[in-house]
Amino acid sequence: MVRGARQPQQPRSRLAPRLTGTVEKPPRKRRSSIRGSGDSRYSQSQGERYQHFTEKTEFALKEIMSSGGAEDDIPQGERKTVTDFCYLLDKSKQLFNGLRDLPQYGQKQWQSYFGRTFDVYTKLWKFQQQHRQVLDNRYGLKRWQIGEIASKIGQLYYHYYLRTSETSYLNEAFSFYSAIRQRSYYSQVNKEDRPELVVKKLRYYARFIVVCLLLNKMDVVKDLVKELSDEIEDYTHRFNTEDQVEWNLVLQEVAAFIEADPVMVLNDDNTIVITSNRLAETGAPLLEQGMIVGQLSLADALIIGNCNNQVKFSELTVDMFRMLQALEREPMNLASQMNKPGMQESADKPTRRENPHKYLLYKPTFSQLYTFLAASFKELPANSVLLIYLSATGVFPTGRSDSEGPYDFGGVLTNSNRDIINGDAIHKRNQSHKEMHCLHPGDLYPFTRKPLFIIVDSSNSVAYKNFTNLFGQPLVCLLSPTAYPKALQGNTKLSRIISTTAKG
Repeated sequence: MVRGARQPQQPRSRLAPRLTGTVEKPPRKRRSSIRGSGDSRYSQSQGERYQHFTEKTEFALKEIMSSGGAEDDIPQGERKTVTDFCYLLDKSKQLFNGLRDLPQYGQKQWQSYFGRTFDVYTKLWKFQQQHRQVLDNRYGLKRWQIGEIASKIGQLYYHYYLRTSETSYLNEAFSFYSAIRQRSYYSQVNKEDRPELVVKKLRYYARFIVVCLLLNKMDVVKDLVKELSDEIEDYTHRFNTEDQVEWNLVLQEVAAFIEADPVMVLNDDNTIVITSNRLAETGAPLLEQGMIVGQLSLADALIIGNCNNQVKFSELTVDMFRMLQALEREPMNLASQMNKPGMQESADKPTRRENPHKYLLYKPTFSQLYTFLAASFKELPANSVLLIYLSATGVFPTGRSDSEGPYDFGGVLTNSNRDIINGDAIHKRNQSHKEMHCLHPGDLYPFTRKPLFIIVDSSNSVAYKNFTNLFGQPLVCLLSPTAYPKALQGNTKLSRIISTTAKG
């Protein structure tokens, strides 16, 4: 949450499962007075945009009704309804497209923008429900367009989860995605000769699969994969497009991901059990005698995946997937949580974030990694710990150095645009220089000014063995073995050692 701002109540999902009523938006920062109703420049720009859509919609209505000769029969109220809908629809698209321009790091710059986006989608969703008949008759609203709005709301919840690490918003995203499928909003897309609409449908399936994987809903994942496979086959057969290989690769990735991380196992009674790496409400380990609670808490985490040829889906490797779940509590349904005794009375009180904030970095460059690391370091609260998980290919030095400093033992690989050598080890080509595309132990020294927990899951984890604590702050450095046990050999593409052990 943004420090210094009033903490609003947690959003309640009374409506998401049925896709009725109002979309509940997550907590957000108060709007600045600069953009308030008293700002004449802001009001004027809003009015100009509305006038533009009034003229645009009038032209569209004339086009629609000209063939039937009934243009003058459209009541003024229905004209305004279509105009208002077009305005809200365009505004929602503008705000949604602007999300990609927000900084990916830092926790203060994006919340107000997300709040405005949720506001517009709340109005848009409620508006199309209240005026569905007019929009069907006068605007020609199609079911896939309703599905597209619902899909955008699901994406908003999913991205809010990525920004806040609150797993409850995964349930909200699942509710909207599931309702789209149950109501067959995209069912008529295949009947239209427009490949771009089919692509929207395929992307919806891919996003839905990601959410289901994160929620461990493997039965739904298998059904979705089968449906997606059929949709891709129909799509490529009808349109003979160039992206056939890319969509088939998506299927291969998700199939490999499911095989690499099975969450369904058999217990002693030979019945299927769904396993999870998340911390259950009743599964917290007991404190050992003499342990003191509350001195330090995990507040931020960087989860970095940069292993060659490791199984992944949607820029999420198996290692990253397991580690992010290990840092989360099991998601709860916001609606059921709000209905618990005593929750309504305390709804306006500031709420404590249940999970540490996380950044997921797939094959970042050194500059990207350092930027996110610096942002986490800057915003780390007092009495808090920053966790860095490195699952990456080892970078080994060539030759023997005269010194044994923090840049003389190599480290782990960071991404670059140059060709990557096959194999698990990258060797620097010039012996007189250090490897540039590498995170050396010395690169992390400045961040030991605050409590730090480092996990290195790499074939060159020993480079961090003599990690120096320069500033006397709490420091833990957990290193993986450098070689696989015989029982695990041959599984390097599935996951590295620490995540495999944690899963087992």
